[in-house]
This record gives sequence, structure tokens and C-alpha cells, in this order.
Amino acid sequence: MTEALVHVIDDDEAMRESLSFLLDTVGLPARTYESAASFLTQVDGLDSGCIVTDVRMPDMSGLDLVQRLKERGVPLPVIVITGHGDVPLAVQAMKAGVVDFLEKPFDDDTLLSAIRSALGSASPTQAPRDHEQAARFQALTAGLSPREQEVLEGVVAGKANKVIAQELGISPRTVEVYRANVMTKTGAASLSELVRMAILAGLGVG
Repeated sequence: MTEALVHVIDDDEAMRESLSFLLDTVGLPARTYESAASFLTQVDGLDSGCIVTDVRMPDMSGLDLVQRLKERGVPLPVIVITGHGDVPLAVQAMKAGVVDFLEKPFDDDTLLSAIRSALGSASPTQAPRDHEQAARFQALTAGLSPREQEVLEGVVAGKANKVIAQELGISPRTVEVYRANVMTKTGAASLSELVRMAILAGLGVG
């Protein structure tokens, strides 16, 4: 069993140093990498910990990294960090197996909560909890209006607000309003939680 390190992958040196410092202050050991490729050279034998990676990086994106890890049978849970315009890419990553994504800007507590959740994702109680949350989400989505359902399906399909707006014949701002309504009605605390629950419930998969 290797040490439960948090592996931080980001091509931005300032971001790497900032995240490493934050993790050190709360006693979470971390190792940083400037690219997905450099991480992959050291990934063999890792069987504990988690990965925090930017979704958009030169040469190999966070989504590409997730696919490589799956191919190599690396079991570490992955959290991706995404810019506002990269949310559709983050949704694709989540469908590929990412446990969470954080949209910039995010606060320290949100990141730390996501990391602690990822580190505990191998818990034997996680699967029953996921099943319970999925069932609850399915029940709550029954209360959505037809237009809210359409917006939710668009989000989970990885479509940008602008694309959803064009398809539904409404403005991007109106899509944001419907998306906020969906989050309120389903009790999702974040966009990533909304997407994760929808995927667990079988919505938009395939």
C-alpha cells in the first residue's frame, strides 16, 4: 500500500504551488506535476490517494489523462478543475469516471471537501449511498417542468448553455435560470453534484 498522496497536476506553476501549500496546511501530503505526461511516468504502483488535475492542459488534457488511467488500470479517484467554458469537457470527464469537477473560481473549503470525499470514495458504504442518492434524485426530477427536464438533459449531455439555448429557442440567460431551478428542486449543491447524481440515476448516459 502506497501513501495516500494527493497528486496535483497543472501546467500553471503558481496554481501547483498554491494547492500544495493549501494541502500542507491541513496535513494532506501532496506531490505536484507540471503535466499529465510527467505524472504517468510515475503512476505505476500507485494504489491509494487521489488526483487533482486541470481539465485543459497542453499536450494531454485532463480527459485524456482519465482515459489513460483507465487503460492502465490505475484505481485512483480523479477530481478535475475546469474554467467556465470547459464545463462540457468536465461533464465528459465525469462520464468517463471522474468523481468530481470544480468550476473556477472555487474556494479552499470546496476543494478540500472534494478531496476528502475522493479519498473516502473506496469506502464499502459508498455504493449503497450512491444508490440511495440516485433513487432520491430520480424522485425529485419527477417534479421538474418539461423545459427544466430538457435543460437538465442538455447539461448532462455535456452541452454548453449557448448550444442548449439554440436547440430550445431560448436565450443562454434563460437556460441559466432553468438550470438554477433544477439545482434548487433536486437539492444539488453544485453543478458537479447535479451531473453526478444524474449520471448515477442513468440520465444522459450512453
